[in-house]
Amino acid sequence: MKLYAATLNFRPVAEEFNVPTEFSPEQHAEAAAAQDHFAEQRADKRDIEFVTIDPVGSMDLDQAVCIEPAGEGYRVYYAIADVAAFIAPGSELERESFVRGQTIYLPDEPARLHPAEISEGAASLLPEVDRSAVLWTIELDKQGEVTHTDVERALVRSRARLDYDGVQRDFNSGKMHPSIRLLPEVGRLRQASALRRSAVNLRLPSQRVDRREDGRYELELEPRLDVMEWNSEISLLTGMVAGQMIAKAQLGILRTLGPADKKSLRQFAVEAQALGFDYTPEQPVGEFIAGLDVTTNAGMAVMREAQKLLRGADYEVIAGAPAAPEDVHAGVGGYYAHVTAPLRRLVDRFATEACLAIAKGEEVPEWARAKFPEVAESMRRTTALAGNVDRACLRLTEATVLKPHVGDTFTAVVLATTPEQSKCRIFLEQPPMLCGCAGTPEEATEVQVRLVDADIAARTVSFAWPA
Repeated sequence: MKLYAATLNFRPVAEEFNVPTEFSPEQHAEAAAAQDHFAEQRADKRDIEFVTIDPVGSMDLDQAVCIEPAGEGYRVYYAIADVAAFIAPGSELERESFVRGQTIYLPDEPARLHPAEISEGAASLLPEVDRSAVLWTIELDKQGEVTHTDVERALVRSRARLDYDGVQRDFNSGKMHPSIRLLPEVGRLRQASALRRSAVNLRLPSQRVDRREDGRYELELEPRLDVMEWNSEISLLTGMVAGQMIAKAQLGILRTLGPADKKSLRQFAVEAQALGFDYTPEQPVGEFIAGLDVTTNAGMAVMREAQKLLRGADYEVIAGAPAAPEDVHAGVGGYYAHVTAPLRRLVDRFATEACLAIAKGEEVPEWARAKFPEVAESMRRTTALAGNVDRACLRLTEATVLKPHVGDTFTAVVLATTPEQSKCRIFLEQPPMLCGCAGTPEEATEVQVRLVDADIAARTVSFAWPA
């Protein structure tokens, strides 16, 4: 049985967290008039048959991909929207982008980083139109490891706007678009490479709020299609290449995430063993969780516990000094930089500018270099904000969906228990929720819990076991 919420108004959430959802007429006018001020520097790469892969209906298209065989290996072309070409240094649009930091996705209206004239127009890699891009060309050997990289400004033309569901259907039927025929092959090779790097790839389903055509809202678990995972590997590959360039040149902005400490690993081992898994802290976590079946209760529970191992993500400005060992990103197993989503993140266009200069053996432009610290601070602030807004929207929807069902019982999977606090964490299949519950049932079991309260104003729900 599906549970729905009546039409919800997320405007109070936007106002509570001071999320700007509109642009001024002047900002729209500036965006509409923006021209590519790097036009003369672009290599003509319109012969490369790029395609984009995004959620259905997306118009802000950051990335386009084409993969070709190259000897015994592969050549990955990855075109990224060149937002810097349309945001002039010192302009009102640049100032506003520092305020916003990133696109924040409210369920009823995204609070975009840039006006639609840029994010869904001039800079978006829409099909069958010439577009300004930053083109990454990455050579891989037959094991999927990088042998050569180049990055340049280019003029590109996407052939098709594809979506994840359609590409997955094409893969299942053996009819992949020629431009991404090798995506499954390269994606799997990069996944194997991640294991060799001891990367930690968490594969928990993500909660999201979906708006139906009738105006009602429902909570869904975002599907993790194979195509999503393979496409993500291309983005991760590019971010790692960019991170290595920045670390080697000692100039740019890295995305960092420290490895789990020994105490956390020991605790995780205790929890994994309690759930029936043969795991010790000496075994690489990435290798262990890569083999988990997250469709089982125990697999979902231990994957949830693994999230505790990856905390403390940050942005680190590298300016003339060697990158420190702690500047790596444990999730990908190496240095990493955000460069693949400039329509949605401020940092990407500045880290990209560093990589373009490094590749050409030139100085990073002062307009970019001088603002690295400000960029990092904006990303820290707005990343925290985006998390708070996302949680508030989820909690509001959960409370509204469940309000009519106070007193009812629900089937839940027990993810973890805390006996000293007489509480546990549970996963409800319908509506899909990860939440707390009073009581200490056995971990990795299926139990019946009772909904005690759903407070819409406070955006809280309370469950108890036994029901």
